[in-house]
Amino acid sequence: MYQVEITHDQEMAFTARAGEAQLVIDAQGKGFTPLDALFAGLGSCVGVYIRKYAVGAKLDLKNFKVNVSGELSGSPLTFKQVNVQIDLNGCQLDERRQKALLEFIKNCPAHNTLKGNPTVEFKIC
Repeated sequence: MYQVEITHDQEMAFTARAGEAQLVIDAQGKGFTPLDALFAGLGSCVGVYIRKYAVGAKLDLKNFKVNVSGELSGSPLTFKQVNVQIDLNGCQLDERRQKALLEFIKNCPAHNTLKGNPTVEFKIC
């Protein structure tokens, strides 16, 4: 099971803790905003799957970048589209490998969760 604890620090600032790690989240932009953290989770998950693919395919793929972007719109506010751009840092893949990599990274749990429109339950303790 995955679990993150979020503690209110001050005003719109929070600290998210998972195990020994922590991340400052600040809706006023003095850290990651909540939506930055969402995109960071997706981009990092994609990054893990890129590495898994590279190891399995014996590709020398290091120091790549994943950029995630989107614009809020509508009511309720939501991202109608999320864009994930991958810069393989000069590693050239033929068309077959590119398609295989793209199909493989679509299996990352963060992507599957976002596309699956999961149920989110709220409870006050």
